[in-house]
Amino acid sequence: MAMRTPAFDAAVIEPHRIFLQELLEEGRLCESGKFNDGSGGAYVIFAESLEAARALVSRDPVHLTGSSELTVYEWEITVSP
Repeated sequence: MAMRTPAFDAAVIEPHRIFLQELLEEGRLCESGKFNDGSGGAYVIFAESLEAARALVSRDPVHLTGSSELTVYEWEITVSP
Protein backbone atom coordinates (compact mmCIF):
# COMPACT_ATOMS: atom_id res chain seq x y z
CA MET A 1 0.00 0.00 0.00
CA ALA A 2 1.16 3.52 -0.76
CA MET A 3 -0.34 6.15 1.52
CA ARG A 4 0.30 9.81 0.72
CA THR A 5 2.32 11.82 3.22
CA PRO A 6 2.01 15.56 3.91
CA ALA A 7 5.04 15.92 1.61
CA PHE A 8 3.11 14.46 -1.36
CA ASP A 9 4.00 16.13 -4.66
CA ALA A 10 1.73 15.46 -7.65
CA ALA A 11 4.79 15.66 -9.93
CA VAL A 12 5.71 12.14 -8.76
CA ILE A 13 2.57 10.57 -10.25
CA GLU A 14 3.98 10.16 -13.76
CA PRO A 15 7.31 8.64 -12.61
CA HIS A 16 5.28 6.30 -10.36
CA ARG A 17 3.15 5.24 -13.33
CA ILE A 18 6.29 4.58 -15.38
CA PHE A 19 7.66 2.46 -12.51
CA LEU A 20 4.44 0.43 -12.43
CA GLN A 21 4.47 0.03 -16.22
CA GLU A 22 8.01 -1.33 -16.01
CA LEU A 23 6.90 -3.85 -13.36
CA LEU A 24 4.02 -4.86 -15.63
CA GLU A 25 6.36 -5.38 -18.59
CA GLU A 26 8.65 -7.50 -16.38
CA GLY A 27 5.68 -9.67 -15.38
CA ARG A 28 5.94 -8.56 -11.74
CA LEU A 29 2.80 -6.39 -11.46
CA CYS A 30 -0.52 -8.16 -10.94
CA GLU A 31 -2.88 -5.25 -10.11
CA SER A 32 -2.71 -1.57 -9.24
CA GLY A 33 -5.08 1.25 -8.48
CA LYS A 34 -5.75 4.38 -6.48
CA PHE A 35 -8.09 4.86 -3.55
CA ASN A 36 -11.16 6.96 -4.39
CA ASP A 37 -10.62 9.21 -1.36
CA GLY A 38 -7.26 10.41 -2.72
CA SER A 39 -5.27 9.03 0.22
CA GLY A 40 -3.07 6.78 -1.89
CA GLY A 41 -3.30 3.45 -3.63
CA ALA A 42 -2.17 -0.14 -3.70
CA TYR A 43 -0.51 -2.56 -6.02
CA VAL A 44 0.05 -6.31 -5.98
CA ILE A 45 3.38 -7.64 -7.20
CA PHE A 46 4.91 -11.05 -7.68
CA ALA A 47 8.14 -11.56 -5.72
CA GLU A 48 10.23 -14.49 -4.54
CA SER A 49 10.06 -13.40 -0.90
CA LEU A 50 8.92 -10.61 1.38
CA GLU A 51 12.44 -9.21 1.38
CA ALA A 52 12.52 -9.22 -2.42
CA ALA A 53 9.17 -7.42 -2.52
CA ARG A 54 10.43 -4.76 -0.12
CA ALA A 55 13.57 -4.27 -2.21
CA LEU A 56 11.51 -3.95 -5.36
CA VAL A 57 9.06 -1.34 -4.04
CA SER A 58 11.87 0.64 -2.40
CA ARG A 59 12.66 1.82 -5.96
CA ASP A 60 9.17 3.35 -6.38
CA PRO A 61 9.44 7.12 -6.99
CA VAL A 62 6.65 7.82 -4.49
CA HIS A 63 8.86 6.22 -1.86
CA LEU A 64 12.12 7.77 -3.01
CA THR A 65 10.66 11.30 -2.90
CA GLY A 66 8.91 10.84 0.46
CA SER A 67 5.55 11.51 -1.21
CA SER A 68 4.08 8.28 0.09
CA GLU A 69 4.72 5.80 2.86
CA LEU A 70 4.85 2.26 1.52
CA THR A 71 3.76 -0.75 3.52
CA VAL A 72 4.41 -4.22 2.14
CA TYR A 73 2.26 -7.16 3.14
CA GLU A 74 2.92 -10.77 2.27
CA TRP A 75 -0.24 -12.18 0.75
CA GLU A 76 -0.98 -15.80 0.04
CA ILE A 77 -3.48 -16.24 -2.76
CA THR A 78 -5.92 -19.00 -1.87
CA VAL A 79 -8.57 -18.58 -4.59
CA SER A 80 -8.08 -17.28 -8.09
CA PRO A 81 -9.57 -17.96 -11.53
